[in-house]
Parts: sequence; C-alpha cells; structure tokens
Amino acid sequence: MTCPTFLISAPASGQGKTSITAAIARSAVRRGLRVRVFKTGPDYLDPMVLGRACGHPVYQLDLFMGGEAHCRALLDEARRQADLVLVEGVMGLFDGAPSSADLAARFGLPVLVVLDASGMAQTFAAVATGLARFRSDLRVAGVVANRVGSAAHARMVAEGLPPDLPLVAALQRQEALSLPERHLGLVQALELADIDARLDAWADAWEAGEALGQGLESLGALHATPSQARPAAANAVSAPAAPEERPLRGLRIAVAQDACFSFIYPANLDCLRDLGAEVLSFSPLAGDPLPDCDGLWLPGGYPELHAPALKAHPSFFESLRQHLAAGRPLLAECGGMLVLLDHLTDADGVAHPMAALMPGSARMQSRLAALGLQSVDWPEGALRGHSFHYSTMETPLVPVAVAANPNGGRTAEPLYQQGALRASYLHHYFPSNPTAVAAFFRPLAP
Repeated sequence: MTCPTFLISAPASGQGKTSITAAIARSAVRRGLRVRVFKTGPDYLDPMVLGRACGHPVYQLDLFMGGEAHCRALLDEARRQADLVLVEGVMGLFDGAPSSADLAARFGLPVLVVLDASGMAQTFAAVATGLARFRSDLRVAGVVANRVGSAAHARMVAEGLPPDLPLVAALQRQEALSLPERHLGLVQALELADIDARLDAWADAWEAGEALGQGLESLGALHATPSQARPAAANAVSAPAAPEERPLRGLRIAVAQDACFSFIYPANLDCLRDLGAEVLSFSPLAGDPLPDCDGLWLPGGYPELHAPALKAHPSFFESLRQHLAAGRPLLAECGGMLVLLDHLTDADGVAHPMAALMPGSARMQSRLAALGLQSVDWPEGALRGHSFHYSTMETPLVPVAVAANPNGGRTAEPLYQQGALRASYLHHYFPSNPTAVAAFFRPLAP
C-alpha cells in the first residue's frame, strides 16, 4: 500500500504554507492517523511547529545539502511508518535552485498549492491554473484557498478552477491563527506555552475549511480510520553501520540544546549516533554542567536574547575554556560562535560580555546580513549547509577556508580555526560528509 504523500507549496512566502501544513497534520493526528512531516530546504523554526503538530521530529529534504539518495531514504522510511506524509515547500513553488518543484518532480510528489485568496475573486483560478500548467513534469493535485472572507467568497474563487484542479479547502481569515515572529522568522514553538491550543485551533479551521471545498479525502489522501496503518518501523533512517564504520564509537559528543541553542537538524544528531558517538544534550540556560565529553557542538540560536541568562551561569563559560584547554574539539555555528566572542551587542545596543574564547565582537542589526546555501572545504573534506543571520562580526582571526554559494550568491562565510575550536556562521549539514565530521571529532579517540 502506497502512503499518500503531498508537497504543500505556494506562489510565494507568506501565503500560509506552514499553518496549512500544521493544520492538516494535527487534524489527521486527532483522527488517530500516523503523520510524518518534512521541510524543504534549510529551516529550523517551521520544523519546530510542524514537529509539534505531528508528534515527530521534522527532517529536511534538500537536494543540495543532503543529495538525492539521502532524501529518498528519509522519504521512503517515513512512508513505511505513516498513513500520511506531508512536505512543506520553501518560498514559492518554483523559487530557488533546487526549488520545491524540483524536489516534487524528482520524487513524483503531487503538489497541494496554498493561495492567499484575500483581495482576489476569479483571478484565483487563473493563478492556480498557471502554477499547475507551468511545468509538465509536475502534478498539482489541488488548491487550498487561504484567508477567504466568507463561504460566498470561497465559492467565487473556486468557480474558474478546471476539473483536474479541485478546491480542496477554503480557510476563512482569522488573525488569531497566526504565530508571533521575530527577526529570524517564527518564534520557537518551545517558547509558546499555548502552542498545542493554537495547533488545535488551526486543525479546527482546516476541518471547517474542508467543508467549503472537496476535502483532502477527495484526493485519496486519508484513510477513514487508522486500521490500515502500516506496522511500526524503526526510527533510524538506515541500518546502523558496522563497527569498523563507526569511527566515533566510544566517544561522547555534548550538544547544547535549549531556547538559546536550538538550531539543530535532527539528521545531524542521527549522523553523530550512526558514526558511533554517544550524544549528550545539556541546557546552558538551565545551568546544566557541561557533560564529561570528548567533543562539543554549540549550534546556532538566539544568544542575543539570552545573554543575561548565560552570564548568570558563569560556570558555562569556564567549562568551555577548560574543554578547549584540554584540546578537545568544539564546533561552534552562528549563534554558538557568537557566544565565544569577547562581546555581543544586542538589537538595543547593549553590549554583553561573552566567553572571550575567540577574539572579536558581534553586533545585531535590523536588516538581514547574510542568507544562502553554502559549501565549504573543511581540512577533512567538503561540507554543505546554509547561512542566515542578522548579526555582523569582527575578528582578527584569518579564516582557514571561505564557503561558496552554489547559486552564485554573495554570501560566503569564513571558517575559523583556533586550536581545537572550529567556528563559522555556517550551519553545517553533517550527512553531507559524515567522514569529515568524524575526522574533526575523532582526535582524542581512545
């Protein structure tokens, strides 16, 4: 039995892809169905919301960062586990290289297009039809009208749709269904005490919206009951590597993980475990001590929002100092790197002393400083990832490498090395080169 799988996209950002994807997922889960959700392209904040909606970690499907074989393995495993698989697209359907359309075409995923219908009537059908006919290798299965003004408005936008492009649902405009945002996007799901109530409200809106359209079941997307659910599958994407293929076996890798250090791809944690490492999560904000570890990863996040809390736990900075003094590897990405500087100036112009383990300072600004996919040559091999930040940094350190954007964009992040410390604004995707990741964390292998 084939698991129904849809890519949910739109003509542009801001149309409501995330809320619609989360609403469908939560609605299906409430019916007892097993749902898996993916996010196209690099993103940390949308997956937090989507993961809460479906009850499972949300992985990236990115043809550049992970490659086709990696994406196919993730998708195939999800289909074995679930009754419904949803893939939220990025930006507009055809935007970027690779685009959401490229991913859908590569894996034969039918597309559900979300269109903000506010301010439109019959033109809605023209836009939807244009998206559906733009590429012959793509199948748009249906359309969702978001933010309609009334049931009459829903009927109006559906009037010109061709028979093969049904209106699946029409969701009425409700300001209460939006999520708060900050400079990097949505506020993190873990920071919203009422996130589940919000998701249930989205699911209610989706179910009401289906009544104004033909419903997702008209596309054969949902079973009436979960009785036909597939047998539960293991969480791992692939079988564990043989002992000789697990170069980090016996090593303990600590990962900072809380509201300050939260930009973590689940696939990165899987990669470390598949390499044989024991992954130890800890919360600097909660005052957790740095675990006894052989290597340390400080991922990105929001140090500018939590600088006072970090300073309130001075043992954290001291433990980082001792870790590096012992020659143990430390990988710091974006916000994790900013924590290691001398000072970090927040958006209000307040300068906060940081760990002073990497010379330099950083300043938050109101406009975007860098954005784009990246490929960088580590001394151990090339890795891929992305960059997205609102801060600028000054350091006397000379980079050991400079990343490049595969699409020719201006963002080119330096990679710094100082003793056992490796740092960059770049958010690395470990599965792009597990061998290089293992070689970095392996120096103190017993």
